[in-house]
Formats: sequence, C-alpha cells, structure tokens
Amino acid sequence: MLPLGTKAPEFDLIDTVTEQYVTLQTLKGEKGSVIMFICNHCPFVKHVNPEIVKVAAIYQEKGIGFIAISSNDVENYPMDAPNLMKENAIKEGYTFPYLYDETQVTAKDYDAACTPDFYLFNGNLELVYRGQLDDSRPGNGVPLTGKNLRDALDATLSGHEVDSEQKPSIGCNIKWK
Repeated sequence: MLPLGTKAPEFDLIDTVTEQYVTLQTLKGEKGSVIMFICNHCPFVKHVNPEIVKVAAIYQEKGIGFIAISSNDVENYPMDAPNLMKENAIKEGYTFPYLYDETQVTAKDYDAACTPDFYLFNGNLELVYRGQLDDSRPGNGVPLTGKNLRDALDATLSGHEVDSEQKPSIGCNIKWK
C-alpha cells in the first residue's frame, strides 16, 4: 500500500467522457482529492457505484475533487474499453471524470491493487487515507454507507488527522497486461 503522507503521483490521462487529456493538477480539489480505481465489469464496483455517486455529490460541494481511473487490460477485458467507460459514467450519473490508464503506469504509481480502491489526498496532495469505502460487499447484507471514506473526508475537512487504522479495499484484482 502507498504509505500515508505520500504526495499524489502526477498523471496525464484521457477522460473517456470528454475525450480530453487531463492532469491531476487540473482535477484536484481545493480541500482534497479522492482518486478511485474502478472499472465497468467488477461486481464490487457495480455494488458500490450508487454510494460513490452520493458521496461525490456531497463532498464535491465542500471542495473535494473526485477522480475515477480504470487501468484494466481492455484486450482481455473488453467490457472495460474507453467507449464503454463513457457509457457507464453517463448511465451511473458520475459527476466526476472517468479516466483511462492505458499504459497502467498510473495504477502502478499509486500501488493500486484492486477495484474499487480509494485514495484520499489532503489539499496539499498528501495521502491521508487509502482503503475501503465501507464494510458492504456484494451479497453480505451490510448496507452501503460509505462510512470509512466519509469519516476520512470529514476528518480532512475539519483539519483533524485521519485515523491511521485503515481497512484495505476488497474487490477484483486490477487486470494487468
């Protein structure tokens, strides 16, 4: 896992919705940034999509930037192709960019391991949280709340330290080339 305090690695990736290249500097939030590694086909991502959209809507208004990135190998997983990422972003109502990491360099820079994988950086782009959205998983009966990410966001916005006890995210492995 990327160590807490690490500066957010820079990137220059294509936004599959606008079809424009964007950078971390152009997308970061004034008070913090959530970078999440997701994809279209993973059942864990499909499960949390509604909560991701809710959390983003609330915290974007508070100065937090949200950025979704898919780094999966689209040759072997064509459901994660950029044109289908765009369709998925529109269907799910993403209010944040959905970027394609074709070279997988960005996923490697972030030590991303699975989808979904969440990273919260403070306003200085220093890592304060990396881990799960909450304890809900497909089929486990635990309701989606976004509790772990929300708690980290609330602490960051209030100027408090984020609890260093962080549960890693669980999901589908990133599909490496």
